[in-house]
Amino acid sequence: PAGSMALAASLLPPLLLLLLGRPGLGAPGQGAGTWSRFARLPYPQDQLFLHDTFPDGFLWGAGSAAYQTEGGWRQGGKGASVWDTFAHRPATPSGAAPPGPVGGDVASDSYNNLFRDVEALRRLGVSHYRFSLSWARLLPNGTAPPNPAGLAHYGRLLARLRELGVEPVVTLYHWDLPQALQDAFGGWASPVLPGLFRDYAELCFRHFGGQVRYWLTMDNPYVVAWHGYGTGRLPPGVRGGPRLAYLAAHHLLQAHAKVWHLYNDHFRPAQRGKVSIALSSHWIKPQRMTETNIKECQKSLDFVLGWFAKPIFIDGDYPESMRNNLSSLLPEFSEAEKKYIKGTADFFALSFGATLSFQLLDSHMKFQQLESISLRQLLYWINSEYNNPQIFIVENSWFVSGTTKKDDAKYIYYLKKFIMETLKAIRYDGVHVFGYTVWSLLDGFEWHRGYSIRRGLFYVDFQSHNKKLMPKSSVLFYQKLIEKNGFPPLPENQPIEGIFPCSFAWGIVDNYIQVDTTPAQFLDSSVYVWDVHQTKQLIKVDGVYTSKRKRHCVDFAAIRLQISLLQEMHVTHFHFSLKWSLILPLGNLSLINHTLVHYYQCFASELLRVNITPVVALWQPMIENQELPVSLAKYGAWENTETVQAFVEYARFCFTSLGDHVKFWITMNEPSVKNLTYTAGHNLLKAHAKVWHLYDKEFRRSQKGKISIALQADWVEPACPFSRNDQEVADRILEFDIGWLAEPIFGNGDYPEVMRAWLRRRNSVDLYNFHLPYFSEDEKKLIQGSFDFFALSHYTTTLVGSEKEDAVKYDHYLEVQMINDITWLHSPSRAAVVPWGLRKLLKWVKSKYGNVPIYVMANGIDDDQNMVHDKLRVYYIQNYINEALKAYTLDDVNLQGYFVYSFNDKTAPKYGLYSYVANQYEPKPSLKHYREIIGNNGFPGPETPELLCPEEVSSCPDCHFFRMRKSLLAFISFVFVAFIVTIFFITYYSKRVERRY
Repeated sequence: PAGSMALAASLLPPLLLLLLGRPGLGAPGQGAGTWSRFARLPYPQDQLFLHDTFPDGFLWGAGSAAYQTEGGWRQGGKGASVWDTFAHRPATPSGAAPPGPVGGDVASDSYNNLFRDVEALRRLGVSHYRFSLSWARLLPNGTAPPNPAGLAHYGRLLARLRELGVEPVVTLYHWDLPQALQDAFGGWASPVLPGLFRDYAELCFRHFGGQVRYWLTMDNPYVVAWHGYGTGRLPPGVRGGPRLAYLAAHHLLQAHAKVWHLYNDHFRPAQRGKVSIALSSHWIKPQRMTETNIKECQKSLDFVLGWFAKPIFIDGDYPESMRNNLSSLLPEFSEAEKKYIKGTADFFALSFGATLSFQLLDSHMKFQQLESISLRQLLYWINSEYNNPQIFIVENSWFVSGTTKKDDAKYIYYLKKFIMETLKAIRYDGVHVFGYTVWSLLDGFEWHRGYSIRRGLFYVDFQSHNKKLMPKSSVLFYQKLIEKNGFPPLPENQPIEGIFPCSFAWGIVDNYIQVDTTPAQFLDSSVYVWDVHQTKQLIKVDGVYTSKRKRHCVDFAAIRLQISLLQEMHVTHFHFSLKWSLILPLGNLSLINHTLVHYYQCFASELLRVNITPVVALWQPMIENQELPVSLAKYGAWENTETVQAFVEYARFCFTSLGDHVKFWITMNEPSVKNLTYTAGHNLLKAHAKVWHLYDKEFRRSQKGKISIALQADWVEPACPFSRNDQEVADRILEFDIGWLAEPIFGNGDYPEVMRAWLRRRNSVDLYNFHLPYFSEDEKKLIQGSFDFFALSHYTTTLVGSEKEDAVKYDHYLEVQMINDITWLHSPSRAAVVPWGLRKLLKWVKSKYGNVPIYVMANGIDDDQNMVHDKLRVYYIQNYINEALKAYTLDDVNLQGYFVYSFNDKTAPKYGLYSYVANQYEPKPSLKHYREIIGNNGFPGPETPELLCPEEVSSCPDCHFFRMRKSLLAFISFVFVAFIVTIFFITYYSKRVERRY
């Protein structure tokens, strides 16, 4: 049954993904199948948010690095690191300035606030904390003797973590090489460094190994080698080119292997820990899905991640693509070294996010392909390429602006995306991920970006003395996620079964119907001769005419076609707008387009003939002249009060001309508040109210119709659901976007107080002159209650925040930041698909304006004229209607009808249920789906009681006349037949008498 379709859709992805297969045993190059695999996954099901939980025992944590957060660079006997030196050197003449003037001298001051940081961990409820040891703090000169103050500091931290039950994940080296080793040996360019690193690691294992189960030898060796010794962008700033970078990487791999073997041979039996290396990577996708481009993508990952991962996880040697492309630049491993390096990791420690992606990845490493942030695909690639390793995500997040304080919505939604992709990799793709680490616990010094961005869960005021932590909104998000171990299914996320009442209006929308008043051939009074001998054509005879016959609605071929297309949909209502500018070109009754009016009359009557109710809007704004007559548009449009009276006269004419056929009127359809001045909106409201009262007093009794205004009403959600500031912003936008026109009509007759208060504040603070007009008491009475129902158009949901993050998407006038949830489905035009937004909107309308009858007059999504993307519209219609059903059945919203936007692609390109190609209309799959929902009147399930609806009868006025007078017609028919029979007998017998005579 149709009611089960949404549930089936939710189960579809894992089933199809299982059919597509999970990765088998990995091998070099096998990851190349990743791109084609993900290109075949079902759309849009694979992109839907996965409501599920992580496996039991999954590790949740946060991380930090010593140089980024510790500070105390001259405290406790600490030696200088290459980052200390790099941060303190002056800007270069070329303009390539090093990070900020103070670098990590103080940073978050974690060295002096150890218990502050641990308390933040306790508040989060994490299972582990990743941090790095400062090599220069433990061994100020890089070698013995050790620094007792440094050993004591990390000892206190580990002891406190043990008290809280938080697992330490310790990095030995996170980029802060002791400066003494750089000066003495040239740093990682020297073959001496691997041995010195082993000695440093032994010190750490002996002092701390009893309390540490997870060790990481080093972080992101790609950045250290390539930018530390190749490009010189990062410390120690050596511009040695590719050759030196590859040599440094060679030594980093040797150093890692030495430390792993040290632990494996001497410490593992007693300490029972695990050792790995934190490798960072980007993700890359082909510009086009060709074999050549996929090979280039594979090469890009080989040159960044595979550079270090293949020697460790596969065979001890560099990727074949590097060997083939770099020749003598790449150092050689001996066979003994290959065996020594191979297998030196107990799990795959992955770092993914802002540090490398889109920032520290050199453009030539992309091999002319497109960088992406798909963590799920990267996890699958690692799984395929490196023999299904156990993966521990040891660093992941994004960043926000350095000015963002509390409400870090952008950070939350990136975090949500990455964690959801990790969950999909586990549940759908069979990837073995056992832990996740947010980066970072608190704001700190962000390497080459300095303090211009923030990546912490906790806010640090770097200008303050005590560096007190303030939890951001992301803390609450992550805290709740840890408590629930993921995103468990919630009742409100599940589709429901049920049906709408028999009287429910199922409709379709067309902005403007296709008008073609070309006369049919039967109206041509000319006489033609058929030349059957020569030209075989009709030849017009000049000066000879036949009598003209009366025009009929069947003469309009365009009407017949549109009606037949509508009948195929099985809709009960059809919503379209009249063209004021064409009906009354001069804006008054001095010139009337009677042909067009007759066309509209015919269209409405033909709709009634096939039991489709016409829903007609008097005016809908369009780009050109706002769809007003030129004379009105030219002189101020709605700014001019004369437009109000002109609209009233136009409405009177329409009611008179079309009222016998139209019983469902919209005064104004979707007036765009984004393009309205306050004066124009003021006049528009008065015009609507006057037209409503006109209909109510002069036409309602005879025509028995209903009338209201249709407002565009997209839902607005606070970006940070836990933030009072964001909630205030969302409420403000709802009042400006919907309440501006709705409150005077459906509320108290005046504008929302939120609007008036906000404009008073802006005018007083910023010296603006945003004047919101006032209604007189009579005008309030006129406008208040001028409705028969609440008609709204709803397409999407928007997230808004209070913190300025992106200047391009920031509205200074309303002080609102537009935010994007990147986990939402999006159409080709980037419209978000958020079905639950419709339910929230309907509940909001009910809470503000009472149990008013509501019609969803337009609801739709665009496609890219590709049948694949019509699947998005099928999903959209299915789930938006299901949310409407929830509002009707669970929230007791007085919902009376639902209309899909739009009828066809000819009048609304990319939105139609009919495509329009080569002058032909073709139904899309979404049309069939909508028709099925209409046929079921919703989503009936096994428990849904059967609803027997009376068969509809034609509502055509002429037919109604005859139905109401059946007895009279029968009597007249009897008299007529009797009269004919009497005449017949009189004639017959008269002739017999005459013949006999």
